[in-house]
Amino acid sequence: MRTFDTLAELAACAGQEITVTDWHTVTQQNIDQFAEATGDHQWIHVDPERAKAGPFGTTIAHGYLTLSMLAGFLGGAAKVKEVRMGINYGLNKVRFMAPVPVGSRLRARVELLEAAPMEGGLQMAWRTTIEREGSDKPVCVAEPLSRFYV
Repeated sequence: MRTFDTLAELAACAGQEITVTDWHTVTQQNIDQFAEATGDHQWIHVDPERAKAGPFGTTIAHGYLTLSMLAGFLGGAAKVKEVRMGINYGLNKVRFMAPVPVGSRLRARVELLEAAPMEGGLQMAWRTTIEREGSDKPVCVAEPLSRFYV
């Protein structure tokens, strides 16, 4: 995690990579819990026996599970000491570029695309490139928006 004293210090980093997060292993339990929470029980995600004969030879994480991991990746990317609250504000763009087989280790490269002052704080657009260990192709590239309030 990269620490900044002020929003102005963070804003000055627009156009730069802020951090590369730690690795996170995607387990079958993660996948099953996501399926239970969302109601998406497609066999490619939750049936290891059937998935062995599928296109990936194992179960794969839901695309939206991978996307939901952005919250943790972004939450661990930057800390601004003067900020009292941060919120997710939405997404500009999301692409799922490769599957995430169970047992994959993922991390995110987090780049601050732009930072715009707003009443009470700063609105930021990020580019998060989620990488899978051992693969040269990202599994997801997303442009989330967040707001930090002082």
